[in-house]
Amino acid sequence: MFYQGILLFCSLLLLGFAQAQEDIPRVQVADPYLEMQTGAGSGYPVFYVVERGEWVEILKRKTEWYKVRTEKGKEGWVRREQMAQTLTPAGTRLQIHDVAEGDFARRRWEMGISSGDFSGATIISAWTDYGFTHNLSLELSASHILGSYSSSIMGNVSLLAHPFPEWRFSPYFALGTGVIQTTPKTALVQTRDRMNNTSHVGLGLRVYLTKRFIMRFDYKDLVIFSSQNENQEISVWQIGFSAFY
Repeated sequence: MFYQGILLFCSLLLLGFAQAQEDIPRVQVADPYLEMQTGAGSGYPVFYVVERGEWVEILKRKTEWYKVRTEKGKEGWVRREQMAQTLTPAGTRLQIHDVAEGDFARRRWEMGISSGDFSGATIISAWTDYGFTHNLSLELSASHILGSYSSSIMGNVSLLAHPFPEWRFSPYFALGTGVIQTTPKTALVQTRDRMNNTSHVGLGLRVYLTKRFIMRFDYKDLVIFSSQNENQEISVWQIGFSAFY
């Protein structure tokens, strides 16, 4: 099952690269000028002014600020009030909206926590995820596993493929690797901690709730590699909540 999962992930990874390219929204300056600041805040200085009639590309939004790029390649931050006066290619005013489902599809950063089952033990995890395209993201996670006879700390890095990032119920597929350190709770058999490498394939579902909040369901088929060539395959199920930015 583990190697079949790798083949499935590779196929979806190719699909993600094919869908990653899309147009960046552009708007035209309608006021006499548009002030670009060096950062997303009123305390940052104005370093460039875009004149009326010129076009800028919208790169991303941070609360009340927009990061834009001019036709000359200059990048900076613009206030929401000024962006609201720009024109779309259709000649209409740019519609400014609060965080909604459309922002879920355009998210870059995500952080969350989850809990679930690790082959009969309780697992608690925290993660951060960065989307370098709409279809592909890199995730770092740390987990604490609480078993009856031992406890473990596990760290993983995963590449996630999102074939349908715009869907409210958005599935994804994962491929990754990591390490796990296991500490026995009893001294009757073994007292030394064990450190092993791991690898996993997985699938999951993100469900957009409201504002910046997501519910997430995860399944992983995880392999723990042993120095004694007795690899252990474990099923991991988790449910959690996260916020995106």
